[in-house]
Amino acid sequence: MQLKHLRTLLTPQDGAAKVTCMAWAPNSAKFAVCTVDRVILLYDEQGERRDKFSTKPADSKYGKKSYTVKSMAFSPDSTKIAIAQTDNIIFVYKIGEDWGDKKVICNKFVQTSAVTCLLWPAEHSIVFGLAEGKIRVANTKTNKSSTIYGTESYVVSLTSNVSGKGILSGHADGTVVRYFFDDEGSGESQGKLLTHPCPPYALAWGSSSIIVAGCDKKIVAYGKEGHILQTFDYSRDRSEKEFTVAATSPSGQSVVLGSYDRLRVFNWSPRRAAWDEASPKEIPNLYTITALAWKKDGSRLCAGTLCGGVEQFDCCLRRSIYKNKFEMTYVGLSQVIVKNLSTGTRVVLKSHYAYEIDEVKIMGRDRYLVAHTSETLLLGDLGSNRLSEVAWQGSGGNEKFFFENETVCMVFNAGELTLVEYGNNEILGSVRTEFMNPHLISVRLNERRQRGVDDNKKLAYLIDIKTIAIVDLAGGYNLGAVSHDSKIDWLELNETGRKLLFRDKKLRLNLFDIESGIKTTVLSFCSYVQWVPGSDVVVAQNRGNLCVWYNIDSPERVTMFPLRGDVVDLERTNGKTEVIVTEGVNTVSYTLDEGLIEFGTAIDDGDYHRATAFLETLEMCAETEAMWKTLSKLSLEARQLHIAERCFAALGDASKARFLNETNKIADSISKEYGGDGTEHYQVKARLAMLDKNYKLAEMYYLEQNAIDEVMEMYQELHMWDDCIAVAEAKGHPELDNLRRSYYSWLMETNQNEKAGEVKESAGDYMGAVNLYLKAGLPAKAAWLAMSRDELLASSDVINRITSALIKGEFYERAGDLFEKIKNNQRALDCYRKGSAFRKAVELARVAFPSEVVKLEEAWGDYLVQQKQMDAAINHYIESGCSSKAVEAAIGARQWKKALHIVELQEDRSSAKYYLKIAQHYASIQEFEVAERLFVKGDHIKDAIDMYTQAGRWEQAHKLAVKCMTQDEVSSLYISRAYELEKEGKYKEAERLFVTVSEPDLAITMYKKNRMYDDTIRLVARHHKDLLQETHIHLAKELEVEGRFQEAEYHYIEGQDWKAAVNMYGTNDMWEEAYRVSKGHGPASAHKQVAYLWAKNLGGEAAVKLLNKFGLLEMAIDFSAENRSFDFAFELARLSMKEKIPQIHLKNAMFLEDEGKFNEAEVEFIKAGKPKEAVMMYIHIQDWSGAQRVAEAHDPDSMADVLVGQAKSCFEQKDFQKAEAFLLRAQRPELAIKYYKDAEMWSDAMRICKEYLPNKLGLLQEEYEKEAAKKVEGMVEQAREWEQSGEYARAVDCYLKVKDSSNAALLEKCWMKAAELSIKFLSREKAIDVVQAVGPRLVQLRKCSAAAELYLNLDLIKEAVDAFIEGEEWNKAKRVAKELDPRLEGYVDQCYKEHLKNQGKVDSLVGVDVMAALDMYVERGQWEKCIDTASKQNFKVLHKYIALYATHLIKEGEAEKVLSLYAQHGAPANPQNFNIYKRLFLELMSLHDRDSAEAYRMWADLRDFLHLLCENLTKSSEANSPAHEDFEQMLVISHYYATRSAAKGIDQLVSIFFMNITLMNKLHFHMNKIAVGWENMAFIFLNRFLDLADGIDEGTLDALDHTDFQDTDIPFEVPLPSKLHISVEKREEIRDWVLTVSMDQRVEQVLPRDERDTYEASLVAANTGIRSLPCIITGYPVLRSKIEFKRPGMAANKDDWNKFLMATKTTHSPECQDVLKFIAHWCGGLPSAGYSFQ
Repeated sequence: MQLKHLRTLLTPQDGAAKVTCMAWAPNSAKFAVCTVDRVILLYDEQGERRDKFSTKPADSKYGKKSYTVKSMAFSPDSTKIAIAQTDNIIFVYKIGEDWGDKKVICNKFVQTSAVTCLLWPAEHSIVFGLAEGKIRVANTKTNKSSTIYGTESYVVSLTSNVSGKGILSGHADGTVVRYFFDDEGSGESQGKLLTHPCPPYALAWGSSSIIVAGCDKKIVAYGKEGHILQTFDYSRDRSEKEFTVAATSPSGQSVVLGSYDRLRVFNWSPRRAAWDEASPKEIPNLYTITALAWKKDGSRLCAGTLCGGVEQFDCCLRRSIYKNKFEMTYVGLSQVIVKNLSTGTRVVLKSHYAYEIDEVKIMGRDRYLVAHTSETLLLGDLGSNRLSEVAWQGSGGNEKFFFENETVCMVFNAGELTLVEYGNNEILGSVRTEFMNPHLISVRLNERRQRGVDDNKKLAYLIDIKTIAIVDLAGGYNLGAVSHDSKIDWLELNETGRKLLFRDKKLRLNLFDIESGIKTTVLSFCSYVQWVPGSDVVVAQNRGNLCVWYNIDSPERVTMFPLRGDVVDLERTNGKTEVIVTEGVNTVSYTLDEGLIEFGTAIDDGDYHRATAFLETLEMCAETEAMWKTLSKLSLEARQLHIAERCFAALGDASKARFLNETNKIADSISKEYGGDGTEHYQVKARLAMLDKNYKLAEMYYLEQNAIDEVMEMYQELHMWDDCIAVAEAKGHPELDNLRRSYYSWLMETNQNEKAGEVKESAGDYMGAVNLYLKAGLPAKAAWLAMSRDELLASSDVINRITSALIKGEFYERAGDLFEKIKNNQRALDCYRKGSAFRKAVELARVAFPSEVVKLEEAWGDYLVQQKQMDAAINHYIESGCSSKAVEAAIGARQWKKALHIVELQEDRSSAKYYLKIAQHYASIQEFEVAERLFVKGDHIKDAIDMYTQAGRWEQAHKLAVKCMTQDEVSSLYISRAYELEKEGKYKEAERLFVTVSEPDLAITMYKKNRMYDDTIRLVARHHKDLLQETHIHLAKELEVEGRFQEAEYHYIEGQDWKAAVNMYGTNDMWEEAYRVSKGHGPASAHKQVAYLWAKNLGGEAAVKLLNKFGLLEMAIDFSAENRSFDFAFELARLSMKEKIPQIHLKNAMFLEDEGKFNEAEVEFIKAGKPKEAVMMYIHIQDWSGAQRVAEAHDPDSMADVLVGQAKSCFEQKDFQKAEAFLLRAQRPELAIKYYKDAEMWSDAMRICKEYLPNKLGLLQEEYEKEAAKKVEGMVEQAREWEQSGEYARAVDCYLKVKDSSNAALLEKCWMKAAELSIKFLSREKAIDVVQAVGPRLVQLRKCSAAAELYLNLDLIKEAVDAFIEGEEWNKAKRVAKELDPRLEGYVDQCYKEHLKNQGKVDSLVGVDVMAALDMYVERGQWEKCIDTASKQNFKVLHKYIALYATHLIKEGEAEKVLSLYAQHGAPANPQNFNIYKRLFLELMSLHDRDSAEAYRMWADLRDFLHLLCENLTKSSEANSPAHEDFEQMLVISHYYATRSAAKGIDQLVSIFFMNITLMNKLHFHMNKIAVGWENMAFIFLNRFLDLADGIDEGTLDALDHTDFQDTDIPFEVPLPSKLHISVEKREEIRDWVLTVSMDQRVEQVLPRDERDTYEASLVAANTGIRSLPCIITGYPVLRSKIEFKRPGMAANKDDWNKFLMATKTTHSPECQDVLKFIAHWCGGLPSAGYSFQ
């Protein structure tokens, strides 16, 4: 984090006017400053002063200057300020929320000593420290204060942690004490934490560490338990003063400490777990900083000074603009301020866990924030300023966010829905669902407060497409699930989460009551549905109707309006609810009954008075009545009895209204008399229980109060005498007997004879009871009583009366029981039979009338059958021996096994008729074997066969048929059945029948007739394999005719006739399919032919595009031409390849020629641009006139061919004269000569040659001579004859014609003779021609001197020189050139050089061309000879080749040889050589193991070389150029390297430190090796070396941390080295050492500093920027006592210089002496002459 000065809020004064304290309000809207005159200045967020007020003393009698303000703090709600004063008091001022509000003191806390510091971390709790050492807390609510803990030392500072749950107090004795109000689970200790060496005036508590500073100029970072983590020591920095104040950023990740003219900034590095010091903010003349205040959003820091100034700084890591709408200000790693640029509103996004925030995004109509950290997800609502941070594992940014709900964010990730409530830092809920549509998810979070429900959070979502789950998010359990029979496409909970509406794909709207679990379909064809906001009213559209449910608890009550459009929206504003409908192009609104909506809202909110007042305004209707009922129920539950009374009155329920009126009077009188809630009195509760018909509860309420009479009175009023008597009996009431008498009298009065009889029975008056039961018409009850009492049985009168009544009432069974009881068996049996009580009748008959048992069993069975109790009847029929009835009953009862068993047991044939029914049953349940047996047994074989055929069990059917029928009958049966199945469309079954009777052809015919070709093929393949291919072709042709081309193709392919498929597609213009078939099934080139035919069919540009697509255009053109489709070829060529048109014309012409159409062919040849071909055509057919015509018109050059053709024809006809004339006209005399030669007419040939081709005469003569004399001797002899006859020219020609490679002497002799004759007897021109022909031949025979002599005879000087050169007679060649043509001397020399080069005679070449020789040495790699030879030339040549040699050596890794080379020959200041010098320097620096004393010579040579180079540069045009400065720097580095090597092994000398910006990894490695004993510096440099090594491995230094090298001149930006300077093993050794040392608490990770408060080896002072001279010995800055040299800019630290001189004198080290000698030369002499280099 960096500080940037923004503005001055309060201008400083000339003298001391200390700003004593400052504070920012928690809402960041106000900033308070207390001046030295005890006035509080209030500023707004932009830094404008808006208000002020003066503080007051504790006692006005001491005056306004009797105190100072030590501290102040805003309350958490930003409306109050607490002021700590030295006059032993704290005042709390209420300043209000708006500017200009009246300032009043609302609390004051008097103390026993001065208040020194103060915090206000939590509501109502002010923490402060006193001068006497106590830490106390003041409660603004109770206006009391108490001590938290006490010490004996003055409290100098007080701070809290980031959360405000813990405090630290700093005391004058250095003690720091920690106290937690809530340790938030950290487990950190309380009490004395640490003791600082000085009073901790600057005390800060960061997120991970505590920073303490004071007057000792040291800043110490302590761990959570008080151990020292880091120390920043500024005690050696003279410009630094004591630290006076500290402030922690709101995130706890940055701390700022104030001192004199300076703010020091420290940032916590999570990666290093340490504080990093940023560049300090230095402001001259700011003076001591006395107060710091950090704005709560972390974006501003204000500093107050000793002179009364207040400066405001911007605190920011970085800023960015998001979508040109929002500004993101990163004030810390874990804190971002998001500002809306249009409105100016700001939100502070902060990670509560101090995690670094990644990119912040604004989503959801620019209202919602989303940000990630490594472990959490941050979400926020910019509208309500509610922020959440929840644990979140990274998922690659694949989450999907939905912001449709204003209270909760829905996050979908990997099939999981997570709900995060804005403002809550815990995940609200998480469920698995694959349905991410917000219309399929409904969340309701406390949208309408309900009576008795504090936290109402519900979620409805889809588990699958047909199942809805409802979850209570607050309780974390499932409320229920809704399974539906169709896909659900919309759902929504009502605002209270009690009702769920959902719609399915069939547009059915359903309502689900979550509490009762009842699902109701409320509407069909629903196209729109919505809950009315703020209520439980539902609006929906059903086709042309608008449907409104004002009371959703009664879904059957719906209000409907006709519509002519579609509902598009629902608006509820200003007490009005409107449904927006589009009707065509118009938009209209329908207003709903706001009153009905209001009722539902009032009910849900529990405001029953409001609901009643609203219902009073409505007329009574069905909806209003339903609402009165709802309100009556709810008001009774809520014990609001007056409202309930009004409801029942409105409903017309007078009894309940009157009852409640009486109850209300009781409750009101009790409340008036005793106070409290009258509805809690037992009488009221009992009456309410009575109203609810819960009389036992009412009894309990009364009995709890021992109100027995009231209970009895209640029961008597309700005529509940039994309960009344039971209470009286239980309580032993004295009126019990009277009560019973009264009860009996009342029963008799009300004709309740039965009840009276029970009373008589209980009283023991059985006769009276019987009389009453009979009177009440209850003879059965009288009979039961009579049978239980013997005295009654003894009375025949009583029995007769009872039995008569029973028979009259048709209670036969009860009469039978009574008769049986009195032993009247016959009448008992009759009664049992009449009453169908057969069980009792049979039991009685078995005892009294055995012969009647069988009849009774049959009658019992008949009765049971009549009663449809077939199962029970079976056994009775069996018992009675009625087998037929038993079978029929068993069949009727579907007891098939029992029926079969009965039938099989019968021996007569009458039972056979039952086999069919039973068999049919077993056939229906697929027990075919049993069914078959029964069918056969019952002579129903055909039914058995039908059963098997219907079941598809053809084998069993056939087997059965064969047994019972002839083959013809079987076949006839099967075929007829198959035809029936075919008609029914059961082709598989029909097939099986046909195949079963060996008639597969009928099945094939059936499938073919029904166009089931796959089955046709299947059967053919199975039964007629030889006809399969033919069948495929046949079917394909039929399918083709029907237009079923795909199927036809399949059969063509299967029939191995792909061409027919292609032809089919082509015929039907389905060329794409044809092409596909040909490519997939035809040979390699078939698809090309199809593409050609396709294109031919298309024609025009379409054909060109198609052929281009397939890359076949040129081929198609050629193919068309070859196949004589010239029109198509011309068409293609004209559209795409016009260059092919002549070629097509040519092929057309050749075709026409072959066809004998010569005239047409002539035209085409001419169009093809080939008139000569037309001429040749006419010549071929000997149409000379046609040939001549074409030639003259189109190709005059072909006239010769016409004449030649005519001549050839004449020669063939022996008409030599005419032929000669034609050839001469054609200017082809050579052909005439050829024809005459062929005819051996040599004289005519000679004649024509001599006349028309005299130049060819010799050739003809030669040919003739060859013919005449076949041997060389003959030729020579002929030449001699010509010579003797004086025919010298012919003799010369004859000599020249002699060619016998086997006889070189003869050749030489003949050619020399020819040359001599030509020189002597022929003209000069002819002689020159002959010599020029002979010369090369002689040279070829290596007779170069002879050739040269011939050339010289004719003054051909150049040719003579070339001949001598060819014979390597260089002296002769030079002499001839010198004497006869000096211009050729250079030419001879050049050829001589080339000759030497080619022969590799470099040593000889030196004397001729030194530069060429040097280049030859370079090419051969003979560098020593090259340099030696070049050294004998001039300086420029020498250094050219030295540069080449140096480049070669550097490439070979021989840098030391390069150094010795330049050391030997000097270093010119040529710009071309600069790269070589730099590369040489780098290569030497990169050498391994060159830090020993033995390497001194190399470093000294490098130093001397660079010194020489720099001197040369000084004298050249490159003086003071950037290159010159680079080499000067290299010289310094080389000098330090040489000095270090010289000092190796000499104990008195200190290691040398240096800086090289090009070799950083080597630099830091060597710095470590030098720093032995200096653990701090070694640790830092080695750690830097490891960072560089890691950067080399990674290929980038972007991650390099430069914190340790702040305020040094060690560069941050360095080139990336290509490789490590040391081995991997050495690097790991260093890594181990660093790790070991890092665990050593004694080693501090800081570089040593000097009096400049700068790293002691830095030349540039960090604070002032002043650059010191480097010491000529050590490289350290020369600060105090220095030795200056004559050369400007050269100096040495006196101690180091003397130490080096002393070591040189005492050790007599030649290397050190050499160093001093170089220094003397370099610096213009030594400071004194007290030392000799001897």
